[in-house]
Amino acid sequence: MVNITHKSGSLRQAIATAILRVSKQETIRAIETRQVPKGDVFEFSRAAGLLAVKKTSDVIPDCHPLPVEYTAITHAIDGLNIIISVEVHTLYKTGVEVEAMHGAAVTALTMYDMLKPLDKGIEIATIRLESKKGGKTDFRMPAPDHLTCAVVVCSDSVAAGKNPDASTQAVAGRLAKHNVAVTQQEVIPDDFDMIQSKVRHFSAAGFNLLLFVGGTGLSPRDITPDAVRPLLDREIPGIMETARHYGQQRTPYAMLSRGVAGFAGAMLVITLPGSPKGAAETIDAIFPQVLHVFKVAEGARHD
Repeated sequence: MVNITHKSGSLRQAIATAILRVSKQETIRAIETRQVPKGDVFEFSRAAGLLAVKKTSDVIPDCHPLPVEYTAITHAIDGLNIIISVEVHTLYKTGVEVEAMHGAAVTALTMYDMLKPLDKGIEIATIRLESKKGGKTDFRMPAPDHLTCAVVVCSDSVAAGKNPDASTQAVAGRLAKHNVAVTQQEVIPDDFDMIQSKVRHFSAAGFNLLLFVGGTGLSPRDITPDAVRPLLDREIPGIMETARHYGQQRTPYAMLSRGVAGFAGAMLVITLPGSPKGAAETIDAIFPQVLHVFKVAEGARHD
């Protein structure tokens, strides 16, 4: 089963269809007039389809169990074809395409079973996915052309050479997945004035994105947010709210992070936790959707 623990939940929707084809008009008439001996074909098959949607992970090994928030199953008659449509919604980390298709398949099979005594020429013609929404493809935001990104690690011990810098590599690896290259990287001590000088330096140099790694906690030397916040022209609280919520689902200590984010001039500044794992998870939480701020900012400049 694929690991989806790094994903964030979102509204996922899928619509699948199946076509049941009968061989004679009398079969259609029996369905419409509820004269099928086994019962109401539409209602029985709808109930079976609803159960199939809920039980998909029980019979498809690689499907994750997920909360089904909504399912609708409809039938439409077109000549000798009965078109079954199954729509499924969830608020989760993975999509419901297979759930919708499984529901359509079982709905069609139930109809087949109920109608076979009346019509030996019945066949299930097609089962297909019609549409899906809410996955990563809907929210993929390409990095702006020529985006410049700097990563600055704030750590007394790393700057003094006492500990290795593992965080920059972790952050750069996560950013590369979103086609964001680290243009420049530095390591500095937890120094208020030096942190502020880096914000001013990279802003004046025309950088688009500046990531500080470290100094977002509660120890006496954790001063990165305190140094960065006064230089932000427009703070974006939602970025850090999203990161803390994501982190809290993985560790109870995420609520202690004091990270901030916002624009210093035209440059987006984001402060990340100092641990490689915490920094990488913050990237997972806010990328690629955070890249949308550059599109919004670019549009505002052209208004």
